[in-house]
Amino acid sequence: MAHYDSNQNGTIPSEVSDFLLNCFVRSPSWQLWLSLPLGLLFLLAMGANATLLITIRLEASLHEPMYYLLSLLSSLDIVLCLTVMPKVLAIFWFDFRSISFFFCFLQMFIMNCFLAMESCTFMVMAYDRYVAICHPLRYPSIITDQFVVKALIFILARNVLLTLPIPILSARLYYCGRNIIENCICANMSVSRLSCSNVTINRFYQFAAGWTLLGSDLILIFLSYTLILRAVLRLKAEGAVTKALSTCGSHFILILFFSTILLVFILTHVAKKKVSPEVPVLLNVLHHVIPAALNPIVYGVRTQEIKQGIQRLLKKGW
Repeated sequence: MAHYDSNQNGTIPSEVSDFLLNCFVRSPSWQLWLSLPLGLLFLLAMGANATLLITIRLEASLHEPMYYLLSLLSSLDIVLCLTVMPKVLAIFWFDFRSISFFFCFLQMFIMNCFLAMESCTFMVMAYDRYVAICHPLRYPSIITDQFVVKALIFILARNVLLTLPIPILSARLYYCGRNIIENCICANMSVSRLSCSNVTINRFYQFAAGWTLLGSDLILIFLSYTLILRAVLRLKAEGAVTKALSTCGSHFILILFFSTILLVFILTHVAKKKVSPEVPVLLNVLHHVIPAALNPIVYGVRTQEIKQGIQRLLKKGW
């Protein structure tokens, strides 16, 4: 399959049929030193999320709405990791930089859609905690299996419909010579800037969709935890405040980390002339693996019922 890296010889531009991912090729030492921690993070993310899913699936006591939401979060993390990390590690270890036109835009869709779905899942889980702490007596009647089904339909419909135009708009552009993506993944703007077409609409839609989806989720999450904090500070029972703050605090810190690393990536991408071009690329990769590795630990292992479920499964295995 032929491709063209440049068009400097006065030749007629030819349409590109595949891309090359320029993943730290100018910094081979980065590839060497990053491959080990990224590989370990990938294994941790896959192992921890798989363990959480298996535990929730096999333990009848965990067949409740809150744990179904945890299962959804783990499933999203697994898909995101499998979409990004095997290709990144293949580039580092085997120099497999080529990616087909189809798989590049498929990766773009999955990354945009599933990150937005993860953000939306965080928002639903924050609402779950809000109801559990602020309206404990009404919790069983509000957070039901039907609520989880409706939430799942909402998460799928909203994020698929609003993120699907991103790869479609990019795929409709005319790629006429350059095929080297200065990134480890097929990020929308990294790919779009290679085209010979006007990318104004792509930039605008990416910006509008990103801030609409992630921004609205973040506002609702902050609102939920503000109301939780206000309710917790009114609790009179001994140890109740500490327990509630410990549980919700760790969740909120993880959500803040998820949002912060994305914000830092956006800011460094905007100010790319003032920072090394490798920094946004690294942040983009880390954003797909670090939250995936931390989510099952913070949400799962720190939950007493899940720890007990894992222990019971381990005893059965022995």
